[in-house]
Amino acid sequence: MKTAISTILLVFACSGNALTAELELHAKLRPLPFKLLGPFAHTSDGQILAIDSKVTRVSGDGGATWSEPRSLFPADANITVSNERALLRTRDGTLIAAFMNLDERSWTWDNDLHDAPNAVLPTYVMRSTDNGVTWQQIQKMHEDWSGCVRDMIQTKDGRVIFTAMKMLHDPGRHSVLTYSSSDDGVTWHASNLIDLGGQGHHGGVTEPTLVELKDGRVWMLIRTNWGEFWSGYSSNGGKHWQVLQPSGIESSSSPGILTRLASGRLMLLWNRPLPAGRNEWPLSGGDGLWSEIAVSNHREELSLALSDDDGTTWTKPVVIAKQADKWLAYPYVFEVEPGRIWLTTMQGEVRVEFNESDFIVSEP
Repeated sequence: MKTAISTILLVFACSGNALTAELELHAKLRPLPFKLLGPFAHTSDGQILAIDSKVTRVSGDGGATWSEPRSLFPADANITVSNERALLRTRDGTLIAAFMNLDERSWTWDNDLHDAPNAVLPTYVMRSTDNGVTWQQIQKMHEDWSGCVRDMIQTKDGRVIFTAMKMLHDPGRHSVLTYSSSDDGVTWHASNLIDLGGQGHHGGVTEPTLVELKDGRVWMLIRTNWGEFWSGYSSNGGKHWQVLQPSGIESSSSPGILTRLASGRLMLLWNRPLPAGRNEWPLSGGDGLWSEIAVSNHREELSLALSDDDGTTWTKPVVIAKQADKWLAYPYVFEVEPGRIWLTTMQGEVRVEFNESDFIVSEP
C-alpha cells in the first residue's frame, strides 16, 4: 500500500506571535468538525458522549454539533479529570469513566534521589446509569502517582477492565496494573502489580492498552524504554497477569492504543522508534533521571496497522499523520459506526476520521 500524505496548515499562538506548523495527514483522513479530545462513547439513547476535565457534552448528529457542557461534579467537588482517561458504555448501558484527579496532584521528583518520594496523583473511577447526566460510585482506587489511565474494555463474560499505573520507589520508577469489575463498575479489584525494574521519572513500564483475544485471554501492550512494547496476558479476565514477554512490535517510548473493531480486526495506532525511511533518531535519557537507558522518544509520526489473526501478524505500518518538531501521540480511537473511526490525540491535537476499509491490504 502506498501512503498518500496531504498537508494542513495550523496556526499556533505563542507569546503573541503566530507560529505556523505543518500537520501532514494521510489522504484518506478527513478533519473532524470539532476540537474535543474525548474519549467518546455511545449512549443508550443513540447519542455520542464526550468527557472533559469538568464536563460532558453529547451530540445527536454524529459530532456535527454538541450540547452545552454538563457538569460532572458539584461545584464544591475537588475533582478535575485528567486528559489521560478512559470511557466505556457497558452492554447493560452503564457509562464508566476512569481517570486521575489533577486536584490532588503532588509531584516531588528529586534528581539527587532519583525518586519522587510521596508523589501523589490518584486514580479514580465512576459510573453513570442515566447516559452521563449524573455520576455515582466515584471511587479512589489508590493514592500513588498514576502516570496515565489509558484504556478500558468489557470482555465477553461482562467483566470491565481498565489500565492504571503506580509509581514505585528506591529508585523511582513506574509499574502497571489493571482494575476489573464484574458488577458493571460498582466494585473493583486490583490485579497483580507488574514491575519490570528501571529508574527515572519515565522509567519502568507504563501506559498499557488492552484487548480481549478470540481465545478468551486478555492481551495488554505495555509501553517500555526498550524499543518495543511488552505483552502481558491474562487468562482470568485481568485478575492476574500470568505471562510477560517482549511483543516484537517496535515502538518509541510512547503509548499505543489497541482496539477490536466491529469487523473483528485488531487495529493498533502508535509511534514507531524511527521515522519512516530513516535508520536513526536522537536518543534521550539513560541517566537514571528520564530513564535508566537511552531511548527513542520519536513522536512526530503516528502509524496504523491492522491484524486479522489477533496480533500474530500485522499489515505494513502506514504513517497516517506527521509533523516536524511536534509530538503526535496519545491517540484515542472511537468507532462511531462499524468501519468508521474517529481518531484524536492528546499530543498534537489531531482530530480526524477515516474508514477501516481504506487501510485493508488486499491479497495479491
